[in-house]
Amino acid sequence: MNVDLTAVLNCRMPPGNDAGAETIRDYLKALLAELWREKERFGGKRPFGNSGWEADVYIALIIGGFVEGSVDEDGYYEDCDEAAADALIASAIQAL
Repeated sequence: MNVDLTAVLNCRMPPGNDAGAETIRDYLKALLAELWREKERFGGKRPFGNSGWEADVYIALIIGGFVEGSVDEDGYYEDCDEAAADALIASAIQAL
């Protein structure tokens, strides 16, 4: 994978995301902070109160041009190469 991981981490998140994050970096930090705060009570299905939380990151990656996919006219996630997006985020996490 030859992607600028700093650019991925600095990629803008969609407005109104459940974490209130401005960038993917901020989102990952909020996710880790929530895990630490909740400890064994952490809910992986709904870390910020809603299910489908990964979609916010997928939308950012699609709009940022990092993965192929589509977002509907209202800005909601439709589809993307989730395996590629997950691998990219895993690499970005290692780059933190």
